[in-house]
Amino acid sequence: MRQAYLLCGPPGVGKTTLIREAVSSLGQTAGGFYTREIRNHGARQGFEIVTLDGRTGVLAHVEFQSPCRVGKYGVAVGNLEDVGVAALRQATRECDLVVVDEIGKMELFSLAFREAVREALDSGKRLLGTIMLASHPWADHLKRDARVEVVAVSRANRNQRAKEVQEWLNTRVASGDEKGSR
Repeated sequence: MRQAYLLCGPPGVGKTTLIREAVSSLGQTAGGFYTREIRNHGARQGFEIVTLDGRTGVLAHVEFQSPCRVGKYGVAVGNLEDVGVAALRQATRECDLVVVDEIGKMELFSLAFREAVREALDSGKRLLGTIMLASHPWADHLKRDARVEVVAVSRANRNQRAKEVQEWLNTRVASGDEKGSR
């Protein structure tokens, strides 16, 4: 089994929900973050970083003026680094499982984010996350890493993928391999 399990697929198929459900059923320590939409009167206004221990920060918003932009959203790289990168580094030091949702266009503006993902993978810890479907040089390189399993999620296979994530988590624990050693 590979050390990292990264889900990819189009928006709205349930990748984040799948990860949150898997992490909530763990009997081991997990740290890191996931992202969620910020909505106002039903319209998406941006995205928020939420750490597994409850800290939050706005990742991107339609009202942010930033040189880093994805579509209509200005990206707050400083918030990503203060909240998300800090959570990844803490999880790498202290937890059995590092969660990163997601490795996407917004997050990849940050060199510190890229370094934190690489540090987590190099640490031997297990990594569960999502990665952008579209091509990006850094993300594509990570997808080709021998330690990484990239799994496509769709509405049709989401429930099957949820079972596979649980099996991956349980197999790693059952083998006594929670630190990712081989």
